[in-house]
Amino acid sequence: MQEFLKNIFKDQEFDENNFFLIAGPCVVENEEMVLEIASAVTAICKKFGIPYVFKASYKKANRTSSTSFTGIGNELALKMVKNAGTKFSIPTVTDIHTAEEAAMAAAYVDILQIPAFLCRQTALLLAAAKTGKIINVKKGQFVSGESMKFAVEKINNGGNQKVMLTERGNTFGYQDLVVDFRNIPIMKNIGVPVIMDCTHSLQQPNLPGGITGGNPQMIETIAKAAIAAGADGLFIETHPNPSKAKSDGANMLPLPALEKLIEKLIRVRKAIA
Repeated sequence: MQEFLKNIFKDQEFDENNFFLIAGPCVVENEEMVLEIASAVTAICKKFGIPYVFKASYKKANRTSSTSFTGIGNELALKMVKNAGTKFSIPTVTDIHTAEEAAMAAAYVDILQIPAFLCRQTALLLAAAKTGKIINVKKGQFVSGESMKFAVEKINNGGNQKVMLTERGNTFGYQDLVVDFRNIPIMKNIGVPVIMDCTHSLQQPNLPGGITGGNPQMIETIAKAAIAAGADGLFIETHPNPSKAKSDGANMLPLPALEKLIEKLIRVRKAIA
């Protein structure tokens, strides 16, 4: 595990006993916002010795309403993500949605992320594997932790051993999610790093108004429980002003609240070490 992480965070100094953090906005809105968030989170992670990956989707393919914001343009957004990684010497990650997008996105980022709804798409997983990049697969809301071994096997069989898995809750009724924290040790037993998505796991999808809701007041609870359950990393979407975010604002962490949360989570990590 440590060698895996050292390969990702080769340009960062960090405490090997800490969890790592994947954080950033849901989607690229503009370059100013990208750099503001990357700068702030980089500073926090350096302060506490936490390895950091900057995350931003270059486009949003899965939206409730056809009128929802999807992006500013693929290449333009990808260039902004790459620029943030270069400027702050941090690895970057973005989502891909089709097999055709894998090679395109791989030219700009260090890690390719497979969205939860697409975790069973064989062609997508194999195309991602072929790029040679690290692949982070989000566990579908409709599958168990045990079943994610098949996603890992597909990528491994595609010639790529660099896989991570992310827990993000399971569908609970029509408009809620619930987190089964047993999935963290279960997926760790597959032999890959396991991340807890602390923000998407609090979504309230399929609301009648066509905009996904959320319970961001529970982010701290989910994050603490994940660390206690042995998660290797945390995924947190954050924004300077979530109420004005163009995607997933209802379940994002306000950027000014991140430092205090990280400080608490480090204490939890030390307590269980």
